[in-house]
Amino acid sequence: MKYVKVTDREMIGNRVFDAHRELVWKAWTDPGIITKWWGPNGFATTTESMDLKPDGVWKFTMHGPDGRDYKNKIVYIEVTKPIRLIYRHAGDEGTEPVKFHVTVTFDEEGDKTRLMMRMVFETAAELQEVQREYGAIEGLEQTIERLGKYLAGK
Repeated sequence: MKYVKVTDREMIGNRVFDAHRELVWKAWTDPGIITKWWGPNGFATTTESMDLKPDGVWKFTMHGPDGRDYKNKIVYIEVTKPIRLIYRHAGDEGTEPVKFHVTVTFDEEGDKTRLMMRMVFETAAELQEVQREYGAIEGLEQTIERLGKYLAGK
């Protein structure tokens, strides 16, 4: 694993991007941009709505290379531009039945940005299930790699 560390109940993605923090923030929070890189290799993402504020919701569908659609709902808890996003992935009816809490930080390191995405599951069994069902660890690795390619203009 290049960018992802896994503990008992957590997946932590960590990478330094050769891009200013404002650009990394925008790539993560602009609905017209995030769909260009979000998701593992072979996936496309369609945003239904994104309301970037506390209690705001991002509804999106990830379209898998196998033709399956994965509906998702994220509820923002904290939005501190351009420093931190905190949200929960809601396993509501009609969406993927996966629940976890996420903190994403955008730390300046000179002209670069360290992005850390910490996903916390209620139990170790839930994290194991997400890995079995969705290949979540590899998917996060690939998603971080796709963000890097987007930021590099590739």
